[in-house]
Amino acid sequence: MGAGLSTGSGLTALTAHADRVRLWHRTADRAAEVLDRLGIADRAEPRAHTPGALAAELTPGDVVVSMLPASEHPALLATCLAGRAHFACSSYVTGELLAQGEAARAAGLTVLTEAGLDPGIDHLFAHSLVSRARAEIGAENRADYALTSYCGGLPAVPNSFRYRFSWAPLGVLNALRSPARHIEGGAEKVTAHPWEATRELALGAEVFEAYPNRDSVPFIAQYDLPPGWHADTFVRGTLRLDGWQHAWAPVFAELKKGDDARIAELAGELARTYPTTRADRDRVVLSVSLTVRGANGRTWSGSYLLDRVGTAEESAMAHTVSRPLALGVRHILDSSLPPGLSRGPETAVRAEEWLNELAEEGLEFTMRVG
Repeated sequence: MGAGLSTGSGLTALTAHADRVRLWHRTADRAAEVLDRLGIADRAEPRAHTPGALAAELTPGDVVVSMLPASEHPALLATCLAGRAHFACSSYVTGELLAQGEAARAAGLTVLTEAGLDPGIDHLFAHSLVSRARAEIGAENRADYALTSYCGGLPAVPNSFRYRFSWAPLGVLNALRSPARHIEGGAEKVTAHPWEATRELALGAEVFEAYPNRDSVPFIAQYDLPPGWHADTFVRGTLRLDGWQHAWAPVFAELKKGDDARIAELAGELARTYPTTRADRDRVVLSVSLTVRGANGRTWSGSYLLDRVGTAEESAMAHTVSRPLALGVRHILDSSLPPGLSRGPETAVRAEEWLNELAEEGLEFTMRVG
């Protein structure tokens, strides 16, 4: 469902594993264009996404993969439940999806969420690091830890604005208007304007800017961090190029005023001024790090880094979102994901398996310990 900027080689990979694939978009012609560009016009069927059309074609056991905005997922999942079909997306879990997940479990259907890049690959990295630290430090021992997870879609060639828009510009601005909750200095901290918590982050020889995003705290339980370990730092956030905060100062001033009409207008202006064109290459950087200091003096640290630049054939964002989602769909098809709602693979063992499978399929990343 949807043939936008995140529809990449994951769709191509699915055509090799599913008996039949249909691509739904605003018009059948647009869907056909995407299939032709991906070189799979002979392996998938284009469809126009119109009210009732999907429901009319669903059969029990189908998997509906949504690349649509998250706001459309509850209605789409309801259609799946009525048609006894599974559902997969890369978006965060919402209260509505969680409630529908219970109905899916009762019906023996799988609802896969948070299975893209961020959220998605970041979860795999975090599960892997936490599992390794638990084995080294001991889950039963007291310890202090710092876990940071930062991800950003960046222009491969920096411009003066330090950013190019490749998805809904209003969504980018509204995300900055949402408060962020994270742990810093051992205490919860809520930042009304996330950019005001921006700090420098050195990755190798390159310096980035990073700030907290959304609500990080619930992920402590999701990542299975031992209850006897104390969080000194726990933050999931957004990565930007060095100089971003300075370049965006006029934008922040508009966001602080809170004028919805003006912000919508500004989004359009920025998208026209700093678009991602066919000539531009994007870059995705994802960094997840964990350091644990045990009460017994033992310390363990590890980190993952994914740094990918897009090509003429496929953007970095399309590759890193679509490939893990396609892998998750394949695991729905082989029945290795349980009924009900899953946030990607929810155990460290399964996360390691997914990372190995993604690496075999050409997703490059590095892991360092010590």
